[in-house]
Amino acid sequence: MRILFTGASSFTGYWFVQTLARRGHSLVCAPAGNPDLYTGVRQQRWARLTNPIHTVASAPFGSEAFLNLLQQGGPWDLLCHHAADTSNYRSPDFDAVGALTRNTLNIQAVLQTLKKQACRGIVLTGSVFEFDEAAGNEPLRAFSPYGLSKGLTWQVFRYYCDRMGMPLGKFVIPNPFGPFEEERFTAYLMRQWREAKVPSVKTPDYVRDNIPVDLLAKVYAQFTERVARSDEPLSRCNPSGFAETQGEFTHRVAREVRARTGWDCDVALEKQQDFAEPLRRVNTKPATVQVPDWNEGAFWDAFVAFYVPAAAT
Repeated sequence: MRILFTGASSFTGYWFVQTLARRGHSLVCAPAGNPDLYTGVRQQRWARLTNPIHTVASAPFGSEAFLNLLQQGGPWDLLCHHAADTSNYRSPDFDAVGALTRNTLNIQAVLQTLKKQACRGIVLTGSVFEFDEAAGNEPLRAFSPYGLSKGLTWQVFRYYCDRMGMPLGKFVIPNPFGPFEEERFTAYLMRQWREAKVPSVKTPDYVRDNIPVDLLAKVYAQFTERVARSDEPLSRCNPSGFAETQGEFTHRVAREVRARTGWDCDVALEKQQDFAEPLRRVNTKPATVQVPDWNEGAFWDAFVAFYVPAAAT
């Protein structure tokens, strides 16, 4: 398939694109920002998107540049809209309405162009942090203004795709982790252990769904192919990884890293004081059922080698 992909410089986007390319698909990646300004791990990810993956200059979704790419670069078999406005996404002041506008800019013009090209469908990325998504404490409220913007984006796409007869698939992401991730929880753990320190976990009681990113990417690739060949107007995929407390997950990571490095990998689980977020929010379908040949040991080998290159030798 010829796939137009947004959000390829993100952590999950990078893995999704690489996995789709390995399965024989032709991809063109349209970045929302200026790739020349990327730094750190985002720059590393973008630089690794090489043939048969093709990249273009800045073309935010719905912009004039994006519409020109749709028309001149088509026809497209599938649009994977993985990009979303994430600027300052953890802040309670995140502009959910502004993000919705940017995530869905000129959506009718986009869909009309794809419809004329006989595009087989659209895959939109969602999140367990949206409202009315995944499984957990009722009511299923959005975790944050960012989660609100993602849920609203889904509703807008669902409305217009249904109205225009464009097949739509929603791929719901839990908590991915693995190589080429930004400085988040597992990166923090690895940095502390590498420096012979004891990381502190302040929210060990939250039940979250942490999923190895390579496993997530394999499920994503399968789902995009299903959307493209299906006659269903609406389809969903909610892959689940390690659905457990953050304390249990931390000990899981410690066991795997300790076995490969010989480090102590001690952990300090604090008594949780902050319960501002729902206690439990997880996806519903085990990813290993969808990808039974996934090699967990190989994932942990690659995970440790990314943070400790010497472990790969």
